[in-house]
Amino acid sequence: MRDPFQDLRAALLGQDEPVTALPYARLDPQREHRKGVPEVIFAEPKAPEQVVGIARRFLDETGRAIISRTPPATVAALEQAFEPPVVWERYTGGQLIVLRRPDYVRPRTGGQVGVLTAGTADVPRAEEAAVLCREMGCEVQLVCDVGVAGLHRLIQPLQQLLAIPVDVIIVAAGMDGALPSVVSGLVDVPVIGLPTAVGYGLGGQGHGALLTMLQTCAPGLAVVNIDNGVGAGAMAGMIANRVAGARQTDR
Repeated sequence: MRDPFQDLRAALLGQDEPVTALPYARLDPQREHRKGVPEVIFAEPKAPEQVVGIARRFLDETGRAIISRTPPATVAALEQAFEPPVVWERYTGGQLIVLRRPDYVRPRTGGQVGVLTAGTADVPRAEEAAVLCREMGCEVQLVCDVGVAGLHRLIQPLQQLLAIPVDVIIVAAGMDGALPSVVSGLVDVPVIGLPTAVGYGLGGQGHGALLTMLQTCAPGLAVVNIDNGVGAGAMAGMIANRVAGARQTDR
């Protein structure tokens, strides 16, 4: 009998489905090659030994493992499992971890991404986005604490980003979530609003920020879910890399 998925595999991948099966996960090590966005291990709901097993397979097959929202017990398990020569990078207070084999070389695409935060409390989610963009080969400029409570702080950093020029800007904001609309009304590049769970009372935990961004009247603003730094980084990286590819073609 003909495999009903054979044509789909051939159309999407040009080869047999590149899936690595574990008892508790089916990994997609070719996702970056196929889509341009690497798979990220969401550690928070997983058992430490599961995260270790998945990370080990990614290191073996791709040379790198990206792990997000990593609880302390899982960090300890990873530290025990992956000693030098495995290279460690830690972000967002140690919750975001990138592991590399010593011979892994991060790609360089020429994509340019700007990341702004309204406040210091928004930095962890903005850093998630920035790290993923870097792992996708982009150059990233991160500027923190330029929110609307002191809007004069925004002008110089925004001018510097546009002078690079960046291909896309991520704006992370909690509380009223107004900064992405302000930025989108001033620039001629796509803006990605990243609402964060910063706030209190009615509309707290990012709900007010999300609704503000969704109700924007500034054109060119797209919005991801609350605290979805990985999603914002993936979208920004794809935009920047497509623009970078067009620049190279035009030369």
